[in-house]
Amino acid sequence: MDKKTKSYPMPLRLLMSGIIATFLIISTVLGGIYLGNQTKDRFHDVEKSWQIYSNEAELRGELLNRIWAHLGYGGIIHNFKNYVLRQDQIFLDRLEIQFAEFTLTIEEYRQSRPTIQELENLAIIENTIHIYMDKLSIAEQAAKENWPPQQTDSLVKVNDENALEALAELDLIWRKKRQETTAIIIKAVAEGENLVTVGFRFMAGLVLVSLALFTIYYLLQMELRQTIGQLSKELSERRLAQKALRKFHRAVEQSPATIIISDTKRNIEYVNKKFCDLTGYSYDEVVGKTPSFLQSGEMNKQEYVILNQQLANGEEWHGVFHNKKKNGDLYWAETSILPLREDDGKISHYIGLSEDISETIEARDQMQRAQKMEAVGLLASGVAHDFNNVLTIILGNVFLARQNKIDNSDLAHELEQIEIAAKRARNMVGQVLTFARKQPGETISLRVGEAIEEVIRLMRASILPNIKIECDIKDKNLSVLADPTRLHQVIMNLCSNAAEAIGASDGVIIISANLDKDNNQDNQHVCISVKDNGPGISLALQKKIFDPFFTTKQLGKGTGLGLSVVVSLIDQMNGQVSLKSSSKNGSEFKIKLPMAKLIKLQDKQTSMIKTGTGRILLIDDQEDVVNICKKILKKMNYQVNAFTDPIKAMKIYRENPDKYDLVMTDFVMPGISGAQVCKSVRELRPNCPIIIYTAYQPDQIEIDEFKPIILMQKPIEPQPLLRALQKLLAK
Repeated sequence: MDKKTKSYPMPLRLLMSGIIATFLIISTVLGGIYLGNQTKDRFHDVEKSWQIYSNEAELRGELLNRIWAHLGYGGIIHNFKNYVLRQDQIFLDRLEIQFAEFTLTIEEYRQSRPTIQELENLAIIENTIHIYMDKLSIAEQAAKENWPPQQTDSLVKVNDENALEALAELDLIWRKKRQETTAIIIKAVAEGENLVTVGFRFMAGLVLVSLALFTIYYLLQMELRQTIGQLSKELSERRLAQKALRKFHRAVEQSPATIIISDTKRNIEYVNKKFCDLTGYSYDEVVGKTPSFLQSGEMNKQEYVILNQQLANGEEWHGVFHNKKKNGDLYWAETSILPLREDDGKISHYIGLSEDISETIEARDQMQRAQKMEAVGLLASGVAHDFNNVLTIILGNVFLARQNKIDNSDLAHELEQIEIAAKRARNMVGQVLTFARKQPGETISLRVGEAIEEVIRLMRASILPNIKIECDIKDKNLSVLADPTRLHQVIMNLCSNAAEAIGASDGVIIISANLDKDNNQDNQHVCISVKDNGPGISLALQKKIFDPFFTTKQLGKGTGLGLSVVVSLIDQMNGQVSLKSSSKNGSEFKIKLPMAKLIKLQDKQTSMIKTGTGRILLIDDQEDVVNICKKILKKMNYQVNAFTDPIKAMKIYRENPDKYDLVMTDFVMPGISGAQVCKSVRELRPNCPIIIYTAYQPDQIEIDEFKPIILMQKPIEPQPLLRALQKLLAK
């Protein structure tokens, strides 16, 4: 025995055994009495169960009686036949009520836990009744149309013998089951009473045997109890430890975060499955190494210094790594590194927990870009209309001033500078609008030389005198498929960037155009080059130079939209943009556009815009725009009725639509939009010419449905406006 177990003298041990035996006998007797009482209680429970079942059987019998009633005299079948023969509405009303009651009875029967055989018979009955229900519509039609009862009876006749047989079988099953169950329960009760008597006798014998075995059992029990208790405790503790270890291992392996455990020298001892899946390294490839193989070189080295200092001081470190995978791909990892301490507080290991946040960062960047794009769109929509109205007034007044024969005066030169500045402002608004909405332009066959010459004329008037602009075009007839306004905008952007790159130093910008050397006969392109001898662009910046909002200029000096607009416009014209740059040779942007059929170069003739005749209805909510347009039109001999209120203008037009030869309207106006004006004009006079102008391409109007019509972009330039008038009124 264990040294801790007390040892008693034999007489005292026997006395204790006797006391314990007596206690055991009393306990056994009490247990027997308790067992007998419990057995009787169980039989009482059986009897109660029988009573409950009897009640259930009574309920089943009641349900059967109700089904008999539905199938018998005065039931569904009886009333159905009466309705067929007599065609009396009272039988139809009874049928509707009985159909509903029958459905409830069937459902209640199904809820009473019937057997499969009962369910099958129940289904036969239900199907028969449903046949009657389905044929009720024929009987109703017969009643409405007064068919002969014999004809109706032949159409709705139903064989209900199977239903009656099924109902009889249900009744037989119910009676048989009740008799069998009653006999079984009565027999069980009788056997239970005998069992109680036998149990009491058995317990008496058990008490005598237990007295003989008690002494030996008691001695062994004391020995075994302590041993088993100790073993049970140790086994329970071991099972708990193994269970906790398995749970910990599953949690670590299935963790959505990467886990690294290293010793104090940063040698990796463990990585979980997520780490291997994310980085591409296997477990054997990383164990024994330091985490430095994950470094991408994109992190500031000072971050690693701070990390080492904090870990050396026993502190936790939290931050974000830009790591490299085995295949060379980079990813962002939000990481926490914590020291693991022993019971005495000494650091034994480090554990690193990381989460891949590459998608989060990418989504955040995309959201920021989207927000910037949305801001640009809102800015463009808000500014373009008002700003282009101002430019319309400027360009209109320049046109009127030039009508005063001042070709050789200083004022003519000043007016030319005003016009150039206004057109540059128009192009700047166009850049923002184009970038914000990315709408396709009108692609036509365009001579490259003319577009480049116009850009050079505008650039020479706006750049510093230290910069020269040269043009190198061998073939003056070289043509491309492009939108004139947007090609002009692209070349202007590239020349402006080249001028800003050269700055205050002496420099030169060379614009050239020639056939692409890589052309083939089926797919020919024209290459337009804008080259400068500035400081060039570094390789790192070349990767980002076309990104939206990327700029190397100081805050407030640039928007970062210029080159991204170039890419957007060239892409819309099915072209390509490339960059070649170095610190020695400067930068060269090349644009490839689809080549068009050659347009023969004609001698330029200064054609004066002819005066015209006709009465024009002018509508624009901006009074200044109305005034300048009215002056221009009157100057060219047109009669003009101008309105700033579109509602009032349309009221006047309705009074006499034939009075006006042409309607000219703004697109965005309060009260009535330009599209509504066009629609009203077409309803009153289908062939009336229309000119509609806007600051941006409207999505709400289809030009074709309002022909004859011309859509013009703001700012409105007098020459194109007058040409449009001549074109429409000539018809």
